[in-house]
Amino acid sequence: MMHADWRLRPAEESDEAFLRQLYGEVRAAEIALFGWDEVAATAFLRIQFDAQQRHYAAAYPGARFDIVEQGGSPVGRLTVHRTADEIRLVDIALLASQRNRGLGSALLQSLLDEAQAAGKRVTLQVEQHNRARALYRRLGFFETGPESVYLPMAWQPLGSTIRLQEK
Repeated sequence: MMHADWRLRPAEESDEAFLRQLYGEVRAAEIALFGWDEVAATAFLRIQFDAQQRHYAAAYPGARFDIVEQGGSPVGRLTVHRTADEIRLVDIALLASQRNRGLGSALLQSLLDEAQAAGKRVTLQVEQHNRARALYRRLGFFETGPESVYLPMAWQPLGSTIRLQEK
């Protein structure tokens, strides 16, 4: 469980190939269900990646788009939008080879430590069947809205007067 040497750095244009590769890995199982050939799958992923990037930029102005590095190599991405009231985890993704090794937990714990110190809640949305949902619950997140494709979740700092209702 090596995760002590991770760091975040701002994403740059030169990271685009890595980010596209990562996006493809994250969606690989879903894409396989379609039975597309490589050309069709690549075209679909390109369109979806571009749409996601545009959506994040429009919906979360001022968000930080970071590359997660471990041992000096890119292994994931972390997108976070900070406001006066909350820290919004927009997106977190790790290469398949880096999953289930503690890095995701370390990244999230760092965000929760920041939120605790600032007295802010952390919010996110997760696909209903995403395995990360169990990790979020283990870290103290709870569901804040009705189940649909995406499930809203929140975490609030200890001692906070922020009122969030559990489902």
